[in-house]
Amino acid sequence: MKLKLFSIYLLLVFALFSCHNKKLTEVVEVPLPTADDKITIGNPDDVSANDGAFEMTKIPFSYQALIPNIDAMTLETHYSKHYLAYTNSLNKLVAGKDLEDLSIEELLAKCVSDSVNLRNNAGGFYNHSLYFKCIEPKSSGQPKDTLAVAISKDFGSFAAFKNEFKNAGNNLFGSGWVWLIVDANGKLQITTTPNQDNPLMPRALVPGTPILALDVWEHAYYLQYQNKKKNYIDAFFKIINWDAVEENYLEALKKFEK
Repeated sequence: MKLKLFSIYLLLVFALFSCHNKKLTEVVEVPLPTADDKITIGNPDDVSANDGAFEMTKIPFSYQALIPNIDAMTLETHYSKHYLAYTNSLNKLVAGKDLEDLSIEELLAKCVSDSVNLRNNAGGFYNHSLYFKCIEPKSSGQPKDTLAVAISKDFGSFAAFKNEFKNAGNNLFGSGWVWLIVDANGKLQITTTPNQDNPLMPRALVPGTPILALDVWEHAYYLQYQNKKKNYIDAFFKIINWDAVEENYLEALKKFEK
């Protein structure tokens, strides 16, 4: 009898203690997906930002098109959730202001550290726009023509460039981006930025015009690769649209013709 009463006492004490600490620790049971659960993948054509100054880059392929390098759920979440959110937030921030009439490059030039919302959302929009422009299902594997010559000149070889770019991504701490840029002297460089910063912003460590962007935020790869960021970066080189990167490069060089 005494043992029973003591057990009841312990249960009451535990209950009171749990209620008292509910704000500190709360265990929530989350149901796990079963084999019967059906996952519906949408269509990128159905995704569009709210009316505003800036529009999303359209991807001309399905969410399944990058398999096995990028799975459909990762691509859909990245495009229709994260990229869309940055676009809508940026349009809301600039609506009805003088900023609304600026190009994204002109807007980024105004992104100083004391305008955090503008910096994050303008950066998020620009960075993702470039990222989605530079990927495709059937990559040529490496650049050709003018860009190929420039990469060999500035890095020694395509293999050397590829190794340096991958190392930059693997060694980047936390969330951020890896860039191939054209610097102020017209030379190609690899650089990284944290969060949604980019080399067009004031106070960039290595300023320049980006022509290729690799997103190394976890939302870009974690559903498929978990903690294996290296595997994701390796896979990225199998989906690079080198024609688009060359187009970006030639456009960046026009600045030096003026």
